[in-house]
Amino acid sequence: MSRAKIAPVSWHPARATERARQKESRVPLPELRLVDVGGEGPEDVLVGGDGSVWTGTADGAVRRISFADDGSPRVEVVAKTGGRPLGLEWLPDGRLLVCDAERGLLAVDPRDGAVVVLTAEVAQKPLTLCNNAAVAGDGRVWFTDSSDHHGLTDWRAEIFEHSGTGRLLCREASGDGVALVAAHLEFANGVALAPDGSAVFFAETGSYRISKVWLTGPSAGIQEVVLDNLPGFPDNISTGTDGLIWIGMAGARERLVDALAPAPPWVRKLAWATPEFLQPQAKPIAWVMAFDPADGRVVHDLQASRPGFGMSTGVREWNGTVWLGSLTGTTIASFRLPR
Repeated sequence: MSRAKIAPVSWHPARATERARQKESRVPLPELRLVDVGGEGPEDVLVGGDGSVWTGTADGAVRRISFADDGSPRVEVVAKTGGRPLGLEWLPDGRLLVCDAERGLLAVDPRDGAVVVLTAEVAQKPLTLCNNAAVAGDGRVWFTDSSDHHGLTDWRAEIFEHSGTGRLLCREASGDGVALVAAHLEFANGVALAPDGSAVFFAETGSYRISKVWLTGPSAGIQEVVLDNLPGFPDNISTGTDGLIWIGMAGARERLVDALAPAPPWVRKLAWATPEFLQPQAKPIAWVMAFDPADGRVVHDLQASRPGFGMSTGVREWNGTVWLGSLTGTTIASFRLPR
């Protein structure tokens, strides 16, 4: 398969902190419980009111994992989207909202698996990489389109290029329109709402950054950086039952990637053209962070290498249990938060 063509933009990332070079967190990550979902790449995780866990896999399947009284898992395929499901959320009517990288924003009925396309294009142009979302109580949906011209198979190209074509969008509950909320984002990724609905938070994987847009009050419409110069690549984010905003950290920063960032475009193109096995590869780690949406204070930072799991792309805290999804492998993971 030919490598995607890129038009790299030089940029100057902030100097990585000491934390970026550490392979484990100061507070130990608890032992993980792994559950094989029977499909490749369970990228995101979502918890149902009955304690079941939902995920989407590379074969287009939406899978529900339920647990018997003895804790043993039962995995069933609920629907096939016909594309590649990524971020998952609940809609107010009980359907599952699916960000499908290939088909756009979908609604899936968990009872019969019926799939309805909600948004496939914006301004008469198809979504390129519908990635993650957050749903308000009134049915409005904030979601990201990570790139204007690189699909999921070429996600590395979008980050390496650093051309800032990602967007944060908002779909009205009526479905009558989709508004642009934030543009020129570096691989727009995870989305989460403040518990009080005052702001929407979003991750820029390519800039190691979490920002927010105020939705209420005198600052409504203003965009602010909340966490900058993160020690790794932030992926999906979600609002936990604990009121914190949780971040799935897909990998640690790579010195070579940062060193190449300010290089002239021709140097970046040359580096991109090298065989993939010679390029920096994300180390398989389990890593999550969580911050207080009121002041951006980091409350949890838990990282370690764990056999059988890596590349923490999805995260969901549910009553003290943290669930992790991954773009690679076939397992999701969970752990109880340390006291």
